[in-house]
Amino acid sequence: MAGPASSSSSGINHARASKYGKNAFFFIIVTVFIDMMAFAVIMPSLPYLIAELLHGRDAVLAAKAADVAGDATILKNMIADATPWGGYITMVYAIINFLVQPVLGNLSDRFGRRPVLLVSLAMLAVDFVIMGAAHSIWLLFLGRFLSGISAATHSTAAAYIADTTEPQQRGQAFGMLGAAFGLGFILGPAIGGYLGQFDPRFPFFASAALAAVNFLYGAFVLPESLDKEHRRKFDWKRANAFGAFKHFSKVPYLAWFMLALGLFNFSHWVYPATFNYYAAVNFNWSPDMIGVALAVVGVGSAVVQGAFIGPVIKKYGPTKTVIFGFLVCIGTFAAYAFIRDGWMVFIIIPIGALAGLLGPALNQIMTSRAPKNAQGELQGAIGSVQALSNVFGPLAMTQTFFFFTHSGAPVYFPGAAFALASIVCAISMIPLLRGLKTVPKIEEQPADPPGEAVPPEADAAPDAAPQTA
Repeated sequence: MAGPASSSSSGINHARASKYGKNAFFFIIVTVFIDMMAFAVIMPSLPYLIAELLHGRDAVLAAKAADVAGDATILKNMIADATPWGGYITMVYAIINFLVQPVLGNLSDRFGRRPVLLVSLAMLAVDFVIMGAAHSIWLLFLGRFLSGISAATHSTAAAYIADTTEPQQRGQAFGMLGAAFGLGFILGPAIGGYLGQFDPRFPFFASAALAAVNFLYGAFVLPESLDKEHRRKFDWKRANAFGAFKHFSKVPYLAWFMLALGLFNFSHWVYPATFNYYAAVNFNWSPDMIGVALAVVGVGSAVVQGAFIGPVIKKYGPTKTVIFGFLVCIGTFAAYAFIRDGWMVFIIIPIGALAGLLGPALNQIMTSRAPKNAQGELQGAIGSVQALSNVFGPLAMTQTFFFFTHSGAPVYFPGAAFALASIVCAISMIPLLRGLKTVPKIEEQPADPPGEAVPPEADAAPDAAPQTA
């Protein structure tokens, strides 16, 4: 093959990735796929597990029997009662995640991506076991607490992608990362919905097994991506959310982008926080039907991010792609707010999937303007912004849903949370446009700032990570 422009059939140039190990890019995609599938498996059954812990297994079984007999009122009320607790559990996860993500991002800039990923995956397996075995709702909180500590997979995987791809190709690379998430969403909810019919705990143990397999895969196969020459001294002043915000606030366009992402993430939490409750109450869907819908969401995400993102960014550029993605989100949330028939969901899903274009495009804009030794810090800061919105997003969405669906609701409006999400997403366009207006044009990625490299004597030990496979 000739020159740096050579590419595989997928359009991604693997010349840079091969420096870190054969098929390194493929390894991280598979790792993310398994991790996402493990997470998605639990979604259809989580409302029923919370309802069981609140009301007792026998009461939930009786409510399900009444539902089969034609009276869905009791089961719907139980699911509505479970919704606020789902928000509280997610909020605990988000608070811990907000505090820890910058630490993990900076640790990955110092010691490499691989060890951070491995620790994260091991703790994730433990988390799912605790949640599956829980006989008290407080154990669900403990499980989410541990998961919040270990949830480095997305930001560290994004830093890994930035390590192993050229700036101009990162939009498509991040799109393939999104496609891996989408593929995980195809299988995860379908498996979880099927297993959840027998027992709401089964999907949690299945997720624990998947996370354990993922850990073993990484331990034996995943190569390190960050060269020692680009590792940066660990600094506690930057390894915390507020320090990261202060550091990146000196770059105004990045600050605007992070604010836009935070507001968008706040609104986007309407899906994982309320969709399973929304579908159960609004359409009287069972866990397996919810799993089917979420699997279709995964198909749309995989197709858009795996096949469309590269050609779309190449033709229209990342700026127009980002704006289009935000507009799709606003319209999609508004549509979900007012539908009353379940079949309409499957009309909205393929349109909403186009919103998957915005994340990879915006990530390309940001990572291309950050030095190589700060990619982990950047992704950790982005993760903290998103985690901060996660503290309030799930709580706001679940409480809004509960307020308009519980037995004493002043107005019955199951789509209220989606209406709120549409409004917040529209507001997020304001900082997005400000950032796009001020972002500088670049010819190449900035060099590492002087004085930040790890002293040679502090990093003399050879890497334990495999370099080839």
